[in-house]
Amino acid sequence: MNTAGHPEATARRGLELTPFRGLRYDPDRVGSLAAVTSPPYDVVVRPDGLHHLQSADPHNIVRLILPQAPTPAARDEQAAGTLRRWRSEGVLTADPEPGLYVYEQRDGDGVLQRGVIGALRVSDPAERVVLPHEDVMPHVVADRAALMRATSANLEPLLLTYRGDGSPAATADVVERTAERPPLLATTTEDGSSHRLWSVTDPAVVARVQADLARRQALIADGHHRWATYRRLRAEHPSPGPWDHGLVLLVDTVRYPLRVRAIHRLLHGLPVADALTALDGLFRVRRLDVPQAEALAALADAAREGNAYLLAGDGTFHLVDRPDPDLLARTVPADRPAAWRALDATVLHATLLAHVWHVPEDSADRISYIHDTAATIEKAERDGGTAVLMHPVREDVVRDLAGQGVMMPRKSTSFGPKPASGLVLRALDL
Repeated sequence: MNTAGHPEATARRGLELTPFRGLRYDPDRVGSLAAVTSPPYDVVVRPDGLHHLQSADPHNIVRLILPQAPTPAARDEQAAGTLRRWRSEGVLTADPEPGLYVYEQRDGDGVLQRGVIGALRVSDPAERVVLPHEDVMPHVVADRAALMRATSANLEPLLLTYRGDGSPAATADVVERTAERPPLLATTTEDGSSHRLWSVTDPAVVARVQADLARRQALIADGHHRWATYRRLRAEHPSPGPWDHGLVLLVDTVRYPLRVRAIHRLLHGLPVADALTALDGLFRVRRLDVPQAEALAALADAAREGNAYLLAGDGTFHLVDRPDPDLLARTVPADRPAAWRALDATVLHATLLAHVWHVPEDSADRISYIHDTAATIEKAERDGGTAVLMHPVREDVVRDLAGQGVMMPRKSTSFGPKPASGLVLRALDL
């Protein structure tokens, strides 16, 4: 596209990132920065992980992103009151001037990721500026929207990726040069990951980043429900205004490739024995009396040949693969690209959940989506349900389908590393 000489067209067609006054914890008012952070709200394993984070520090961010009260309205009001109190007490303080934030993560294996946090203009799907790749669950969007309305804040950034051109472009150069300076904050969380944050407030430097990103298109790596929430809230409020933008982390995956992991399913009220019985004659099923690592390796091998899943919850593993072609022809929609029809998540939702096990995918009482493999297995064994362990999708498949405007089934991927919640917030009244 040629938008030279047309800055408004460029803004409509590219990423428009705006500085903001970050709201951050005062390290003198909390036990430690590590103790007040959390994984994103949908990665926290409840209730165990939630209780652990709540007890780590009375000001842990989980009290805002996952407030606990008897009703949804009470939870939202509790979060709003907590945020007001923490701000009035100086637990959370606003940075003196607007800026973009360079964020660095380094995990326990030494894998490095850097990106830029800012307030991104919320665009319509037709603009093809921010590409989703997964469907969302309306009740989750409604839940997040109610929380954001009550708090009038973006409490945690989405993770978006873009493809830089590999040259020392403005954003990449700014990120690398900024990371050579002393950071605003540095902490190491209990998972062994280190986190550092810098602010970029020089108007000329900010303008360089904005001009570079205005030529880019982004893929939602993590945060589809929050992006849908941003769009809903923007439609509800007058424009221009603070709801026109939402908090994001943008990572150039040419320079810093993300990892793609699977999101597993926990089927409540469906014992493994019943799940296996229903598969008779429809899939090949093999029992694997091996450790978890070996079972996952067997899943990876089987996934190279076609659709494959691991079932767990009865003390062992069951490898499920080679679905009956006639079953797939009857149950998988034929009006989508072949790559979509072949996805494990597609076959799981369209065939197994809908037609074999009769589990509604949008029923929180019947199905949970969990990122951690061991936690999924443990909860299935404890509750008498079935853990369905998935093999991750390749990033190129995700990006290709998103580029075609084709949505993958909800919770198909888990890109990472994900930004820690609690390092910088965006209050809409600042």
